[in-house]
Amino acid sequence: MANIKLQPPRGTRDLIGEEFRRHHHVIETARRIAALYGFEEWATPIFEDTRVFARGLGETSDVVSKEMYVFQDRGGESVTLRPENTAGVCRALVSGGLTQSLPRKVFYAGPMFRYERPQAGRYRQFHQIGAEILGAAEPLADAEVIACGHHIIRELGLDEGVVLEVNTLGDAPSRDAYRAALIAHFSANRDKLSEDSQRRLEKNPLRIIDSKEAQDRALVADAPTIETFLTDAARAHWDALRRHLDGFKLPWRENPRIVRGLDYYSHTAFEFVTDRLGAQGTVMGGGRYDGLVEEMGGPPTPSVGWAAGVERLSMLLERGGLTPAAPRLVTVIPVGEAEEGAALALLQSLRAAGVAAEMGYRGNLKRRMERANKQGARAALILGEAEVSRGVAQLRDLDAGTQAEVPLAEVAARLG
Repeated sequence: MANIKLQPPRGTRDLIGEEFRRHHHVIETARRIAALYGFEEWATPIFEDTRVFARGLGETSDVVSKEMYVFQDRGGESVTLRPENTAGVCRALVSGGLTQSLPRKVFYAGPMFRYERPQAGRYRQFHQIGAEILGAAEPLADAEVIACGHHIIRELGLDEGVVLEVNTLGDAPSRDAYRAALIAHFSANRDKLSEDSQRRLEKNPLRIIDSKEAQDRALVADAPTIETFLTDAARAHWDALRRHLDGFKLPWRENPRIVRGLDYYSHTAFEFVTDRLGAQGTVMGGGRYDGLVEEMGGPPTPSVGWAAGVERLSMLLERGGLTPAAPRLVTVIPVGEAEEGAALALLQSLRAAGVAAEMGYRGNLKRRMERANKQGARAALILGEAEVSRGVAQLRDLDAGTQAEVPLAEVAARLG
């Protein structure tokens, strides 16, 4: 047993030190900004009835057919580790009896799971933040959820290298006409399509538009766009969305190649993209999904939202030199065992006052000072026999290199 070298499972990783600080910073920043927009945070189970995702993502999607972690529990029920969280949020809305109190604005953060080939910014256990507006059909809801996402990216200091791209998927009649045009276009070149796209041509031709295969991309470049197939209602939604984005003063550009393949997606589709992460350039993406709540057994509920990869945002922070600094502690150092009681009382009084502090468990004064410097402590409080008898501490500023005697009752205020 002593020779076994256990490692985290392939496609997972430990979050320690700087990596954890970046990860935490992304989630806490998103949580804070989402609250400013009126989003309440929900937490749904990490695993769900498999039908939640099979219905929510579509049986033919790559996630369902290739990437989900599906297993039977001891009761023989089929459960799945969540590959995304929008379906779970919609299920919670229905099972929680909340469809009578709409709209609801929901924020979430947590781990997701997909069995795929690990690569830069992609893991088998990964983390997402997300925002959903459930029960609002107005284009203003689309614009506001996008504005919230942009605000989070800006607050993280990443907006300069990230671009918002927007498209419309139209309504059902628009999509039906567009689907027919795509089938005609790709059928004429069927033998040039990749094997996956040949299958998609029969089941879901819109998904060919976002194929990453080079042979497909050449055909997609000449494919028709949905713009000419929009109904009057779909065009009105599209025009209003663009007007509201301008009203929020958001920089954006149109990308007619952003699609969502499932029928319950409609109207708005968008992505925040960057060229700083190689080929995997999307850091946040979403759109309108007016039929998903109904798929979960609820009433028709127009909804819109987005999800963002915490790992990718964290990578952008790292590459931009934006890793948050570690919190700096105050170190309490008793010179000997006789002073430990007074040191512990001082330690707890500092913590009660909101000052981060610690006391080493062993070592003489020199070794404890070396440890304080190595940890980047901002100050050391030294308590010897003379200091304890007079009710004072030696406060050493480790940045300035200065030292002063301070009454114990005033230490917290001086360091606060």
